[in-house]
Amino acid sequence: MPHPQILRDMALFVEVAKRRSFSQAAAALGMPISSLSRRITLFEAAVGLRLLDRTTRKLVLTSYGEAYLAQATRLVEEAQKTFDDMVAEAKGPTGMLKIAAPPDFWVLRHFSGLVTEFSRNFEHIHVHIDLKPAPIDLAGENYDLAVTIEEPRETSLIVRKIADVHNALFASPIYFATRERPEVPGDLANHQLVLSSPTGLSNLSLARDSETAEVSVRGPISCNNQSLARRLAIAGQGITGANIISVDRDLASGRLERVLPEWRLAPTPVYIVTTSRLLPAKSRSFIDFVTKRLGAVLGAANRGASEPAAHRLEAPAVYAVRS
Repeated sequence: MPHPQILRDMALFVEVAKRRSFSQAAAALGMPISSLSRRITLFEAAVGLRLLDRTTRKLVLTSYGEAYLAQATRLVEEAQKTFDDMVAEAKGPTGMLKIAAPPDFWVLRHFSGLVTEFSRNFEHIHVHIDLKPAPIDLAGENYDLAVTIEEPRETSLIVRKIADVHNALFASPIYFATRERPEVPGDLANHQLVLSSPTGLSNLSLARDSETAEVSVRGPISCNNQSLARRLAIAGQGITGANIISVDRDLASGRLERVLPEWRLAPTPVYIVTTSRLLPAKSRSFIDFVTKRLGAVLGAANRGASEPAAHRLEAPAVYAVRS
């Protein structure tokens, strides 16, 4: 039978190795750095191999540490999952659930309603949301999961696609006061667009049913924030691409209108990202809840925003989705 301290030290090693930092691991574990360093040193002595190389600037795994980390991570995660499942069996999922999400309008307006409903259904889980742009360091910043619209580059992360946010082109009536409205995608070449590219040049791909079109476009103003691009479009600075659900109130009020309404830009996928497939009950509960509901919520919002303003009811600011 293994000594209990060995299992605890194994878990400490995994925390340090995943974060490549004693200070970050100590903060996550709520223990002094000196105590953590001492336990890792004793653990290495018990194993008989050096697992970590420490310098004043960085911490790296030795070849033995790299090989051992995969096995130790699996054992620690399985032990944590077993414990969480027993607790959940007794009183339901519990604990702090720390989530990173993008500071996008659809998150503020629609995702917030889902989190509210989840919190009502799982009263023993405390949900904390950080609005952060990508990329996000899940392990280093101690997040349980992230909701993102960018697929992470790290191949070690577990990525689940849960929904799509539809995109299209919009402009203000002010912009069209002195210009003819485009009738086909090729007409966009004669208009100015508010783009994300700092060069002011871009290629747009549009789709209508099974038909696709590519067009080169340009514009005198560019920015990397969709909320700012929306404001520039409202001010008459050009045509911009946006999430359909982000501009539904602008469409209803007449501040913006749909450009080439039969055509769409590529949808924006929404992902949930975790560091492991072995998840605690609190994370699994949230992922199951959001996966079932977010697609329906965004789908209804996308359809509502696509309708002509005269036939569309104003969407509520927050969706309360009930099972």
